[in-house]
Amino acid sequence: MPTLNWMGKEKVVNHHRDVPYRVLERVPEKGVLDSHGSDCGNMVIHGDNLEALKALLPEYEGKVDCVYIDPPYNTGNEGWVYNDNVNDPRIRKWLGQVVGKEGEDFSRHDKWLCMMYPRLQLLRKLLAPTGAIFISIDDTELANLKLICDEIFAPLCFVGDISWQRTYSMRNDSKGIPTEVEHILVYGKSAGWQPNKLPRTADMDAKYKNPDNDPNGPWQNTSAFAPGGASHQGMVYAVQHPFTGKMIYPTQDAHWRFQQQSLLEIMNGWAPYELCNLHDEAERGLVCNLRPGEVRQDVLGLVLSVPLEEARRLASSVMERGQWPRLFFTRGGNGGVRRKTYLSNVEGLPPTNWWPHSEVGHTDEAKKELKSVFDGKIPFDTPKPTRLIERVLQVAAGDDALVLDSFAGSGTTAHATLRLNAEDGGSRRFILVELDDYADTVTSERVRRVIHGYGEGKSAVAGIDSGFSYYELGPALFRADGSIDPAVTRGDLARYVWATETRAPYEDLTDEHPYLLGERAQAVYYLAWEPGEETALTYDLLRGLPRKGAPTVIYADRCAIAPERLDEMGVVFKRVPDQIARI
Repeated sequence: MPTLNWMGKEKVVNHHRDVPYRVLERVPEKGVLDSHGSDCGNMVIHGDNLEALKALLPEYEGKVDCVYIDPPYNTGNEGWVYNDNVNDPRIRKWLGQVVGKEGEDFSRHDKWLCMMYPRLQLLRKLLAPTGAIFISIDDTELANLKLICDEIFAPLCFVGDISWQRTYSMRNDSKGIPTEVEHILVYGKSAGWQPNKLPRTADMDAKYKNPDNDPNGPWQNTSAFAPGGASHQGMVYAVQHPFTGKMIYPTQDAHWRFQQQSLLEIMNGWAPYELCNLHDEAERGLVCNLRPGEVRQDVLGLVLSVPLEEARRLASSVMERGQWPRLFFTRGGNGGVRRKTYLSNVEGLPPTNWWPHSEVGHTDEAKKELKSVFDGKIPFDTPKPTRLIERVLQVAAGDDALVLDSFAGSGTTAHATLRLNAEDGGSRRFILVELDDYADTVTSERVRRVIHGYGEGKSAVAGIDSGFSYYELGPALFRADGSIDPAVTRGDLARYVWATETRAPYEDLTDEHPYLLGERAQAVYYLAWEPGEETALTYDLLRGLPRKGAPTVIYADRCAIAPERLDEMGVVFKRVPDQIARI
């Protein structure tokens, strides 16, 4: 497998492991609750997305169904188009900390790749085994992005390169080859990921008719044959035409779509048929492109068991009556054989890698949409159209999926998630991460307006009953010396310990006991820890615990019970902070 090397790569390939775990601090006044007082599991996080993704790991590792990101585009100009600039002090500071002074000499490509690599590593960890990631990118970094994604996700997990037609008209001032499309690279967490089918449209369904009053409903005229005659020789044989008497064979290198007994039952709907050995190896060999010695012997054909005139009379009466069998004959019985494909049996449309603007929107639509949300202003330069992200969700997110966007920008992903939920009654949840200060004034504000409704008069858009919680990145859980930061609360540490032990959702059980974390797989967990105080596992503490399990795991600063007695009682002691797992 080809790999990509660049300046600083050796410093960032494992950097995600060194990113400090920081707690998430909820800011209640910046969130919105639905009519039931819930945030609906939705989150907006303000802060560096590398640290935010690490903060999400304990609770969400392996649980995200769909990731969509629109990272900064490295245009080769003075900066990265979006919310980051190669000279942004935060980027320069981060590069200096991770790769050292040599980072000052990096090209834009080197810096861009250093920025993306650890973030993609964490996004992969967050993806569910059945999840997929969609990454918007332009031509400049497409090849590089493909190579690092192959390295992080594995080439077998590559699903496709979608071309999004981002413009509806070509610019007259374009030089060289005008750019009409952007790319969306798609990778599954696991090999073999399959997209959802797209909803059928009225135009698609209109192609299905019911000219014979078939009780199974509308149908479409489709081929009676399937490819692969040589590998399905038992389904390559003659069927006598009930109107003309001619022997019908599958087309070149094809076979009948029905097993022979099923086809016999279908043809008996026109006239009486029987199986007969026609000794037609030569004809069947021509269909299958096989030499005489390779043709299967004694494959029976379907022939009329009554004289042709009688068969024609019976078949004509069926043609006039209607409700024709599954295989029918065109041109009033004088044409070829075709198959009915019923609308009731047809699923949605498989998505392709061409997404035209007529179906998913374009850049001008995105700006007009943002302008309508923000009372005539466009507070973000490069938004994506909501219809584009809705298409991503239709393809990759079930009706209860968890969706993550760690380059949230103007909040289009949240808008699309809420709108799709309103359309189909789904309960999809979103997590947005935005670095810049407009996380509150643009990203979250857009979500608030979508929930409350926006616009006036004929342009008014009704609100959507939903909610979200807003978070800031809090202190790192662990300091450089391995100790717990004094600013960390007991609740923060409890959530972290519970997640690292169980990967299960956390429930606050302090009303039952101040140290109780919960019960999972017959084990019970306690955190006997208070900020600024030393706690000890003693017999008195054990006697006061409300639940016992096999084992009972207790975190504390120290233990006053001998190890052999702990073993006898089925108690596991873990020292704080030494034995708390590091993510």
